[in-house]
Amino acid sequence: MIINNDESLQPEGELSLQLPAASDATNMFGDVYGGWVSAKIVQASEIFSARLSKGRISTVSIGQMAFMAPVRVGTIMSFYAQLVETGHTSMRIKVEAWGCCPDGTELRKVTEAECVQVAIDGHGHIRGLDGF
Repeated sequence: MIINNDESLQPEGELSLQLPAASDATNMFGDVYGGWVSAKIVQASEIFSARLSKGRISTVSIGQMAFMAPVRVGTIMSFYAQLVETGHTSMRIKVEAWGCCPDGTELRKVTEAECVQVAIDGHGHIRGLDGF
């Protein structure tokens, strides 16, 4: 387990999603399972990219993740998103997941991943990204 004691290490990107780790998402050891964290990474990427694309988007892929620290129930999870690359119809978003104890101590990076989002119209067809 790596705990961030280096105060120079800070989240990169824009806060896209923040919520406490729920007790209904734990494994048999009482830690929040990785699937919950990865689902929230996708959600943070979707929120961020939908705002940038000014419309509906769909997740095309999720990159690999390596967990650097366990997540305990009650940890305040913050998901920071940043635009990495855009194409004609898609964008690559990096999302960092950070955890903080409810009392504000022990901020640590939990994991990160890149998601590819494609812009789609109201009928589910791929559309171009305007303004990029």
